Amino acid sequence: MDREGSAAATPKRSGIRHVAQAAGVSAATVSNVLNSPELVAEKTRLRVYEAMREVGYVPNNAARRLRGIPSPLVGAVVLDIANPFFTEVCRGVEDRLLQEGCMLMTCSTDVQPSREQHYLRELEKQGVRGVLITPVADDLEPLLALAGRGIPVVLLDHRADSRLCSVSVDNHWGGRQAAAHLIGLGHRRVAMLSGVVEVQQTAERHAGVRQAFQEAGMDPDLAVMDVRVPVPDVTTGAEAALDQLLADPHPPTAIICFNDAAALGVVGGLSDRGVAVPREMSVVGYDDVAFASRLSPPLTTIRQPRQELGRTAAGMVLDEARPGHRHQNLVYRPRLVVRESTAPPCR
Repeated sequence: MDREGSAAATPKRSGIRHVAQAAGVSAATVSNVLNSPELVAEKTRLRVYEAMREVGYVPNNAARRLRGIPSPLVGAVVLDIANPFFTEVCRGVEDRLLQEGCMLMTCSTDVQPSREQHYLRELEKQGVRGVLITPVADDLEPLLALAGRGIPVVLLDHRADSRLCSVSVDNHWGGRQAAAHLIGLGHRRVAMLSGVVEVQQTAERHAGVRQAFQEAGMDPDLAVMDVRVPVPDVTTGAEAALDQLLADPHPPTAIICFNDAAALGVVGGLSDRGVAVPREMSVVGYDDVAFASRLSPPLTTIRQPRQELGRTAAGMVLDEARPGHRHQNLVYRPRLVVRESTAPPCR
C-alpha cells in the first residue's frame, strides 16, 4: 500500500520502439525518419509521424544535436507575418518542412534592422537547421557571416547573388504591368503607395511603374506621385494617405498599392470619403491574396505565387546540408489579374 503523501510515479517516456510498434515499422526506420527523412518514403514518414503523436513520443533535440543530428527547427524571418502575403508564403514553407519532419518558427521584423538582428541571434542560439529571411536591407554580409558559421540561409522574396540561395519575384515586371494596365485605360497621373522604409521589393515595383510611363512617352516625375505609408499597420496608414492624395492640386485618377493590405485600406477609405471605385478612382493591389477577389469591388492586382515561393525556399534550405548542393537564385514572374477596381478615368 502506498503511504499517504508519497510522490506519484513519474510517467515513463515513450521511446523509438514504442513508435515503431505503433507504426508497424522497424526501429531503424523510425531512426531514419528522425535523422535522415529523405531516405524514407513519404507515405511511411507520415505514418511514423502519426505514430509519434499517438504514443506521445518527443525527440530529445539537445541529445540529437550532441550526436551531430540537425535540429528539426527552421526559422523564417519576414517583414510582417500579419501581412496575408507572408502568411500564405509561410504556409507553403510549413507544408514543405512537414514532409521532412521539420517545424517552422516565424518572426516579424516590422522592417526594423534591430529586430532582424535580434531574431537572427536567437535563432542561431537555438541551433536551427536553417533560416529563411526577407531582409530589411540589401547588405547581405551579416547573413553571409551567419551562413559561414554553419546556419544555412535562403533569401525569401528577395534577390541575391550566387553567394546565397534565393527565391524572388520580378517586381520590376509587376510594377510595369500594373502601370501599363492603367495607361491603357487612359490614366495619365497615378499615385504609387510605398512603405516609409522602401525595401527592395517596393523599390523595384516603383521603378517598373516609372518605366511604363516613360515608355508611354510621359514624364514619370509628373505622372507618378510617390506616397509613403507607415508600416506595420499598412491598412490604416494607406487610408490616412488618401487625404494627402485627394488634397493635391492635381490629384491622381488611380492608385497603385504596394500590397493588397494597403489596397484594402485605400478602397475602404475612398468609400468613407464618398469617392467611388473605380468610377472616380481606380485602385490596383499587389500579391492577389485570398481576400482580393472578395473586396467590393473585386481588386485588380498583381498575382504572386505565394505558397510556391514558400515551398521552393523551404526545399532550398533543406537541400543546403546535402552533398553537392549548389546555390540557386530563382525568379518568378508575376502576372496582372484584372477585376473590377480599375476603369477609364472620369476626368
